[in-house]
Amino acid sequence: MELKAVGTAGTLESSDVMITIEPAQAGGIDLTLESSVINQYGRQIKAEVLASLERLGVKNAKVIVNDHGALDCTIKARVDCAYYRACQCDVDGTYPWGGAIR
Repeated sequence: MELKAVGTAGTLESSDVMITIEPAQAGGIDLTLESSVINQYGRQIKAEVLASLERLGVKNAKVIVNDHGALDCTIKARVDCAYYRACQCDVDGTYPWGGAIR
């Protein structure tokens, strides 16, 4: 699927993360990370976001991560949701339900 718009998922509440994904020209992933626990977990958060984007097949995107202590499973879920919103899957109903995600 192709990124068509800006997609956002998550909140700025404690133990959550807000992920924003938008299309970018060729050049890879431009990742900006803000976190209240960046000194302790910054590398792990970045690795989790990049692994999720790779699993989804995203090659070029601008990604903003505003973390407030989210668990890895929450980060994965928020990246997936922001990605599908950026692809505008809600318009054509092509959400990959039922384990279709690689």
